Amino acid sequence: MTFNAYPFFIFLAIVFPLYWLLPRRGQNLLVTISSFVFYGWWDWHFLPLLWFSTVIDYAAGLGIERSTSERKRKAWLAVSLVTQLGMLFVFKYLDFGITSMQSLLESLGFRPNLATLGLILPVGISFYTFQTLSYTIDVYRRQLRATHDLVEFSAFVTFFPQLVAGPIERAANLLGQFQRKRTFDSALAADGCRQMLYGLFLKTVVGDNCARVVERAFDMSQFEHVSGWTLLFAAYLFAFQIYGDFAGYSHIAIGCARLFGFDLMRNFAYPYLSRSPAEFWHRWHISLSTWFRDYVYIPLGGGRVSPVRRRWNVFVTFVLSGIWHGAGFGFLFWGVIHGACVALQWWPAGTKIDAPCGRGLVPKAKDLLQVALTFHLVCAAWVFFRSPTATVAVEVLGRIGGSIGDASWAQFTTALLRYPEPVVSIFALVAVLMAIEWVQRNRPHGLVMERMPRAARWCIYFTTAFAIMTFGRVEQVPFIYFQF
Repeated sequence: MTFNAYPFFIFLAIVFPLYWLLPRRGQNLLVTISSFVFYGWWDWHFLPLLWFSTVIDYAAGLGIERSTSERKRKAWLAVSLVTQLGMLFVFKYLDFGITSMQSLLESLGFRPNLATLGLILPVGISFYTFQTLSYTIDVYRRQLRATHDLVEFSAFVTFFPQLVAGPIERAANLLGQFQRKRTFDSALAADGCRQMLYGLFLKTVVGDNCARVVERAFDMSQFEHVSGWTLLFAAYLFAFQIYGDFAGYSHIAIGCARLFGFDLMRNFAYPYLSRSPAEFWHRWHISLSTWFRDYVYIPLGGGRVSPVRRRWNVFVTFVLSGIWHGAGFGFLFWGVIHGACVALQWWPAGTKIDAPCGRGLVPKAKDLLQVALTFHLVCAAWVFFRSPTATVAVEVLGRIGGSIGDASWAQFTTALLRYPEPVVSIFALVAVLMAIEWVQRNRPHGLVMERMPRAARWCIYFTTAFAIMTFGRVEQVPFIYFQF
């Protein structure tokens, strides 16, 4: 079941009223059962794996808290780490490792016949394993008390709005909310509906229409005939496809959680208004970047070490973040590019996320230049993320560079206007999105308009809904991050 499919809204219409008729423990049980239904709608065969992951870390948390010796505490933590990371490795990386070993041995002159397992990647496994790991690590660090309520813990792990693609929540925030009484807040629910509407607009109207161009450009069956201009358009639009897709999911998840009285962490903060790579990572997939900061970067020494070691720690953290996204050298190089840029700190801009580019309506020239430079670096890195192999990514960048180097403005305009898909309309849509996000950049999402007259607000809500129904590709394009 996905947020951009009609069955989800039927599911929501059933679960929502039942939830608010129950006491707290009944609500937690309903969330757990509903979450397993939500997840099993995709493929029920992986429900035992989700339950196994949940039970293991529930037991590990209790074991860590009850152990009187440090050796036993470490043993229970090791059970959690080995189980969760082991599942992640087997399903996500084992086949890639076997294939890579096969290629390496063949390049050395051997003729091995290594068989892959052909495993299907369970949707959301990268997200819920990291979420449960943060719980056991925090219990081990004595930053959190272990819960003794299995239903409560299961609801935390499987909470359906953010189960399959985040935000990756911490137990200190989300588990604590399952432990407290919740009362219906109409203002919170109304804002949740607005945020869900904005998320659906990002996903179905922006992201999925950009996908039309991207899919055509990266179709490997026709790749040798694709021009550099086409690849340039696709590189730009993939940046907005993945943003609309993933930020859209996060907004829907956060808004949906508010309907049930929960406050999830912010996951995107207008990242394409960033003035440096470091600021971009304060704004993009915030729940993951802070997870790697707290559980990888800081344990490596963080900023408490020498400048050289600190830069190395930053670089390693980003490389591991790239590997987390998928089994492929393209993801590795994507992490290397961002890690090198952030670690070297040569970008002349700050990293504050509270007021991107100041609070005025008209941007400063310096800010615009920094935003443009950062955006183009991010787009170049996205090519490695989107391409099926690193070799293809290098070829894509080479073709783009060749077209730009040999081109005139007339050639660019001709390529844009004669493209089979309505590229001009899609770029116009992207421009509208960026204008909205610029105006709303100091608010949590694009439909927070408390200072506008009520009639104007409702006009915008209906216009957004009309755009989704008219131009949105509802139920046509799966969420990109489901494959991670």
